[in-house]
Amino acid sequence: MSIHIGIRDHDASATDAERNGGLYSPAKEKAANRGVYSSRSPLLLRRVRQLLAAAKVKTLLGLCFLCFFVLATSRLRSFMGWNPHYPSSVSSPSRGGYTVLINTWKRNSLLKQSVAHYASCRGTDAIHVVWSEIDPPSETLKAYLKKIVFSKSQAFHKPNFKFDINEEDDLNNRFKPIEQLRTDAIFSVDDDVVVPCSTLDFAFTVWQSAPFSMVGFVPRMHWLDKSKNGDAYYNYGGWWSVWWMGTYSMVLSKAAFFHRRYLDLYTHKMPSSIHDYVSRERNCEDIAMSLLVANATTAPPIWVKGKIYEIGSSGISSLQGHSKRRNKCLNDFISLYGSMPLVSTNVKAVDARHEWFW
Repeated sequence: MSIHIGIRDHDASATDAERNGGLYSPAKEKAANRGVYSSRSPLLLRRVRQLLAAAKVKTLLGLCFLCFFVLATSRLRSFMGWNPHYPSSVSSPSRGGYTVLINTWKRNSLLKQSVAHYASCRGTDAIHVVWSEIDPPSETLKAYLKKIVFSKSQAFHKPNFKFDINEEDDLNNRFKPIEQLRTDAIFSVDDDVVVPCSTLDFAFTVWQSAPFSMVGFVPRMHWLDKSKNGDAYYNYGGWWSVWWMGTYSMVLSKAAFFHRRYLDLYTHKMPSSIHDYVSRERNCEDIAMSLLVANATTAPPIWVKGKIYEIGSSGISSLQGHSKRRNKCLNDFISLYGSMPLVSTNVKAVDARHEWFW
């Protein structure tokens, strides 16, 4: 019996790896074949992942910045006492606009310029001139100013014009209550101060957001004089002190908005000793009004940045000893109040439309 034994031909069935002395593996062969066509895929995938990660970082940074901006804005409004949604009656048609209250004294030429200018401002609802001279205004002056108001006004509704005539020459007269006012907003101004209409309208919008604050263009400050041993003595600082220190606690009534209720409070509620002081010294009625508003609100005023023009000659502020008199007024008023109601701040309202950098 013969037996046939078949011998496998290794040379015919072996792979290239076996011929080269390696071990054959189907998984290795698939991996090798796949690598021929996708050798660049890992690099491309890494690049896509990097771009996605960068986009996520930028998105997160943007969201963080937005949250910070919203928070900062809300904090700033609360700090300044502003509330854009305050239900003020000035928003109603019957009380829209503002009443310009001009204090004058024997300067009819300046009064004519001032009345003509403020009559041209669209927000002016009425113009009242505080007249405290011995002789009443002439009929010629009355007729001329009424004609000027009518001709200069650009509004369909022409402003009312009236002289508020007082029998005595008293600085307290500028803050007497006015009957039949149609506005809550009072813009108190001296006859030699001109505020451009656009600047005045911006200040009015600021006042509307804080209608019980004083909003004005002339800031002043105070500080405690620590050199006085044991006594609370305060110094009154003018413009250069405000500029140097970067803070203020008053805005002067020579160019400022305030609510009409302060006319009543000044005349009927403020201590009569302060009225007597202002009448006797013929000065400092503006400091008295600042103290009154600060005492009522326990909040600082708001300084509006804007160019104003003084068209007259130098007033009492240029007289020798003016600073000492203001210091004395401030400290005497504080002693009559029994406390220091003024609140300092370093915030000012700026119209971003007129700024180079916002």
